[in-house]
Amino acid sequence: YKSRGINNKRLGVCGWILFSLSFLLMIITFPISIWMCLKVVKEYERAVVFRLGRIQADKAKGPGLILILPCIDVFVKVDLRTVTCNIPPQEILTRDSVTTQVDGVVYYRIYSAVSAVANVNDVHQATFLLAQTTLRNVLGTQTLSQILAGREEIAHSIQTLLDDATELWGIRVARVEIKDVRIPQQLQRSMAAEAEATREARAKVLAAEGEMNASKSLKSASMVLAESPVALQLRYLQTLTTVAAEKNSTIVFPLPMNILEGIGGISYDNHKKLSNRA
Repeated sequence: YKSRGINNKRLGVCGWILFSLSFLLMIITFPISIWMCLKVVKEYERAVVFRLGRIQADKAKGPGLILILPCIDVFVKVDLRTVTCNIPPQEILTRDSVTTQVDGVVYYRIYSAVSAVANVNDVHQATFLLAQTTLRNVLGTQTLSQILAGREEIAHSIQTLLDDATELWGIRVARVEIKDVRIPQQLQRSMAAEAEATREARAKVLAAEGEMNASKSLKSASMVLAESPVALQLRYLQTLTTVAAEKNSTIVFPLPMNILEGIGGISYDNHKKLSNRA
């Protein structure tokens, strides 16, 4: 841990003298002193022990029972569980000059208790402030559309920057999430109007395409019916049947003479002859 700024030297002559006196005091006051010198470290905790101001070991102690000598040892407990850091709403000016408010959450944990105690005064406060600054710096280089569409990529880049910056403090960032992006009300109305205009334009295009396809189908149907007059008559009768089934009413419709030719055997020429005789 020398590379992390921790000076771990052996005790000098005075240190050994004080260590001997402390150990002797513990033996003299035994068994009362044993209740003061034994400390319990929980499973999710680690204890960093300072002996005469120096870290006793390169690795934090625990979990379980640890021995603290009176007068010369001081210990600091460090919680290794995952910590949730809520980033308050940050007012950010995006690259396209839009003012937004963005908040998020950071999940991190301490993996090195010695570094968290020896390299930074308040590791949680330092991580909290660094998360706010990193969020503003990263989002300030993005446009509003990029922020709204690429939250996962932005959160991953923020996590990478935070993990690199807090490695010296014994912090490992597990996850970063962007919770909410707030934009001004006027901009929201403008975006809603733009989206509505786009939807209306798309609907008109689809309606025009539908009319064009329908006209092509009607043209094809008319060409088929023109080749067979009987098919046109059958279609005419089918339409009348459909109208009568939907609405029960009296329908008056013209009856072509060529239909009577097939039904009653009366031709137009016979009708003409009868008219001339009369």
